[in-house]
Amino acid sequence: MAKLGKFEVLDHPLIQHKLTIIRNENCGTREFRQVVNEIAELMAYEVSRDMPLEDYEVKTPITKTVQKRLAGKKVVIVPILRAGLGMVDGILELIPAAKVGHVGMYRDEKTLKPTEYFVKMPDNLASRDIFIVDPMLATGGSAIMAVDALKKRGAVNIKFVCLVAAPEGVKALRDAHPDIDVFAASLDDHLDENGYIVPGLGDAGDRLFGTK
Repeated sequence: MAKLGKFEVLDHPLIQHKLTIIRNENCGTREFRQVVNEIAELMAYEVSRDMPLEDYEVKTPITKTVQKRLAGKKVVIVPILRAGLGMVDGILELIPAAKVGHVGMYRDEKTLKPTEYFVKMPDNLASRDIFIVDPMLATGGSAIMAVDALKKRGAVNIKFVCLVAAPEGVKALRDAHPDIDVFAASLDDHLDENGYIVPGLGDAGDRLFGTK
């Protein structure tokens, strides 16, 4: 029987404080980009909490000792283009040896359905820990398609990491892929008629890259 993934809101005070900064409509592109990376780095501490350790012998200036180091699987960060790119550098600050894959999705503004247009991954996904990152989990369509794309290529240990989630998106993702862990900095109230998260933080891609 496959494991049941969890949904967790990371309510650390620093994460919540920084999330309030980027919710502000007057937060400029430079500050928005910087703070998104800071939140991603803070979230990475919690997301990586269950990474396995192994014994490792090291010689200190005083003596030999057996301590702990990371064991087993290597991490791959997979941003959903384009907004997910804003979270990559923050996680790399914490896990600099991680590899980075990319999944390109765009949302049809009328149907709100995602379409995959680009996938580029490291090899041996089955032996890696995968962190899919995207600032928003709105309808859940892009997240579901990204997980589909990775599973199709052999990935088995997948976590989805976002800043702001809507209940509708969380339910859709967990219904489609109940085995993956989902982490958010906030579970917001609902989606509006245009598929935007309320209260949300606007279009994360536009705010990260200064586009309209």
